[in-house]
Amino acid sequence: MKPRPPTMREKRRYLLLRIDPPTPDPDPKDLYFSVLDSVTSLYGDAEAARMMPVVISCGSGYAVVRCIRGYEEKLRIAIVTLTSVTERRIALHAVATSGTLLALRRRVSGLSPVRFETISPLHFRDREYTARRYQGQKVDLQEKGINRQELLFLTQDDLEGL
Repeated sequence: MKPRPPTMREKRRYLLLRIDPPTPDPDPKDLYFSVLDSVTSLYGDAEAARMMPVVISCGSGYAVVRCIRGYEEKLRIAIVTLTSVTERRIALHAVATSGTLLALRRRVSGLSPVRFETISPLHFRDREYTARRYQGQKVDLQEKGINRQELLFLTQDDLEGL
C-alpha cells in the first residue's frame, strides 16, 4: 500500500509547552493521559477525537504536543485547565506553535534552559523545607518527608528572613 501524497494528508500543528515547575519532568505517557483527560472533560469525546492530541516529547522543562490544524487554540485552552499529572501539581504554558517539528526544535534549542539553585534545608514556620529559586524570580518550597504540597504565599519580608 502506497503512502498518501502530502496534499491529501491532514495538516498538523505542534505546540511547545513550558512545564512549571520544571523538575522532575513528568512521564510522557502520564502527560498524554492528563492532556487527553483535560481535552475530553472540556470538549467531549467527539471533539477530542477530531483534535487528536498527542504528546510528542517531554524533557528539560518543555513538552511538545501535536494536534490537527485548526484545533490548536482549543488545545491551548484545554492545556490551561490541566493542573496535575499523577498527583504532581504542574502548570503548562504554551510558548510557541509551529507547523513543523524542525522549527519547534530550533526554537527549543534557542531557549535558555530553566536554571534553579537549591537551598537545603530551610526552616520556616517550625518546619523543614527544600527551597528552589528559579532564575531570581520564583521560589518553591517543598516540605520534607510528605507527599502533599501546601500552598505558601511569601512576602518580601519572609524572603529576607530566609
